Amino acid sequence: MSKRPLIVIGGSSERSQETMGAFQEFPQVEACRLYSKFSVRPTSIEAIPSIIEKAVRSSIYGRPGACYVDIPADFVNFQVNVNSIKYMECCMPPPVSMAEASAVRIAASVIRNAKQPLIIIGKGAAYAHAEEGLRKLVEQCKLPFLPTPMGKGVIPDNHPNCVGAARSRALQFADVIVLFGARLNWILHFGRPPRYQPDVKFIQVDICAEELGNNVRPAVTLLGDINAVTKQLLEQFDKTPWQYPPESNWWKILREKMKSNEATSKELALKKSLPMNYYTVFYHVQKQLPRNCIVVSEGANTMDIGRTVLQNYLPRHRLDAGTFGTMGVGLGFAVAAAVVAKDRNPGQRVVCVEGDSAFGFSGMEVETICRYNLPIVLLVVNNNGIYQGVPTDTWKEMLKLGDATAVVPPMCLLPNAHYEQVMTAFGGSGYLVQTPEELQESLRKSLADTTKPSLINILIEPQAMRKAQDFHWLTRSSM
Repeated sequence: MSKRPLIVIGGSSERSQETMGAFQEFPQVEACRLYSKFSVRPTSIEAIPSIIEKAVRSSIYGRPGACYVDIPADFVNFQVNVNSIKYMECCMPPPVSMAEASAVRIAASVIRNAKQPLIIIGKGAAYAHAEEGLRKLVEQCKLPFLPTPMGKGVIPDNHPNCVGAARSRALQFADVIVLFGARLNWILHFGRPPRYQPDVKFIQVDICAEELGNNVRPAVTLLGDINAVTKQLLEQFDKTPWQYPPESNWWKILREKMKSNEATSKELALKKSLPMNYYTVFYHVQKQLPRNCIVVSEGANTMDIGRTVLQNYLPRHRLDAGTFGTMGVGLGFAVAAAVVAKDRNPGQRVVCVEGDSAFGFSGMEVETICRYNLPIVLLVVNNNGIYQGVPTDTWKEMLKLGDATAVVPPMCLLPNAHYEQVMTAFGGSGYLVQTPEELQESLRKSLADTTKPSLINILIEPQAMRKAQDFHWLTRSSM
């Protein structure tokens, strides 16, 4: 779903026991075929090198994705003559395709004639390493841009042309929207009213032809490598220079909305009342985060609000629940990110921001983190529930009404759970914090200590929510 290259190698029951009810017998190849670009079981040991080469190639060519290679149990101890194995060279780098020149010219013309243009930068642009070209396009043409969750950092979030703080307003009133590696799925509300103008013109830039035209009929489609197509567009604006007027009414609308939303968020962030709210927590976290840290995030309000407050300045430095919105992936992502950072960029920090429910899905991966001594900083934003929980007093009153299984709402979790003790049980550092000062001090210590992982359990107001929104987060549009 998230369209990233991945090779999964799985074991299966012995071939001689197929259809006999073997231990864990399951049609793995067939099951994985629905969700992967390539799913196969090698017919012999000798075939494995060519199968792996094709799996790698399939995972990175075109739109990237997952591939599955099934290894039967009898292959593990099977012996063959080494001379019968034909080893394969690694595949060539993916070919770079460019958009049709006439379509690029039309796209440039549509952008020039826009009254209220908007660029949306998706994770496809991050994967394509299109940051240099996109930044030049935005700055040269003075265009407002909006990143999707994992498109954050392709152009820094603090760039003056970023209109993330006016997201709903930008989407709702833009008349021309250029999508760079972003899909019109639920994250972008399918490109349909009321979140968009009925006559908005979409220009879709994507490496996958099947993605073009999904949910809306685009004005222009540019099929090709996003970095290459961005350069093609830049050539058009180099030949005939053009800038969108920085003092236009559209920019005025966006800046006013950004100023209003930022003021509301800051007011919430600076509230002195306890327990803290989400905005207070993320305000103090943001002030200490290293500029080059990798942020991993999952949860309900934790991920949604955190995305708007926690800044990304570099591309490919954010991982979250992704297109499928899968909870439980955060700690696994953090482990992988920390292993890569340890190998390629020693000293780079990985900060994993979890809602308490999201942490519950894979919290025992803390043992993995401690086993390999990965200095990950885990923040668990603990509101006693999914979206909202209840305080301890309310919990006790509910239990007076009957058995917990009958009276406790399913969205509520045990109040004030000591998640930090999961970390200390395995040898890491654990902190329980309830005030901004405690949060600042524990985060400072955690970031300074690169010898072991840390978990900061942040108790917040159980009923804390997002600031008022123009629309519900999940669009219920229909075809």
